[in-house]
Amino acid sequence: MSFLVAVDDTDMPGTTGTGRLLQELCGILKTSGWCVSSPISRHQLFVHDDIPFTSHNSAMCVEIDLINVEIESFVFFMARYLEEQSARGSDPGLCIAELDGSLDTSLLIEFGKRAKSEIVSKAEAYDIAQKTGIHLSEHGGTGLGVIGAVAGMGLSLTGNDGRYRGWYALGKPGDIIPAGSIRAHGFDGQVMTLTGEVLDPAEPLMVGSEKTKAVRINSQPVILTCGCNGHGGGGNARFRTLTSQEAKAY
Repeated sequence: MSFLVAVDDTDMPGTTGTGRLLQELCGILKTSGWCVSSPISRHQLFVHDDIPFTSHNSAMCVEIDLINVEIESFVFFMARYLEEQSARGSDPGLCIAELDGSLDTSLLIEFGKRAKSEIVSKAEAYDIAQKTGIHLSEHGGTGLGVIGAVAGMGLSLTGNDGRYRGWYALGKPGDIIPAGSIRAHGFDGQVMTLTGEVLDPAEPLMVGSEKTKAVRINSQPVILTCGCNGHGGGGNARFRTLTSQEAKAY
């Protein structure tokens, strides 16, 4: 059984971030033989003075395949973990949906897109949960994290939003590498241009910044590249990886 899990607002300034907390939780579940999980994606939400958030107002999402555990036990374990490990003063929210083909994704996607550009409410999040039949629960504080959890799930379901947690050290800015060499850094996805052209593994590629981020396109991790013009020449390379700052647009 495959499930989509979204979490938001588990941290406070100076504490373990939500992405790391979810990564640790997935590691525990994998070690226990309960599941395997996809890379964690981060989804940027609306930043506004009237919206409380720790640093960036983003939600985290991960796809999980359950192996040796019932969904009820899985939900109970995740909820308890959030309650025990979330930072004091945070407002954690947990959203879980089964990916069985029956999920009405349209309401979730619409809510997620709205949450990128406007203020949405806790009541709306619970209304979406009731209409779609997904699990939604709050685990401390005001529970406002349920808003980001539902929004993050909706944005993940678009398949074309967010960037993946972590980064790749491909070299120094300006270094030239073969596009295919990125796989040696543990990257299991495609390298493509902003127009969707998939680069040949032998294509010379200029490193754009010390930290290269993968973004989410067609529900898969992708390292995006753009033309080298105006960015240090590029030598024999036509393309360079996006800088970490440029990747923030995703």
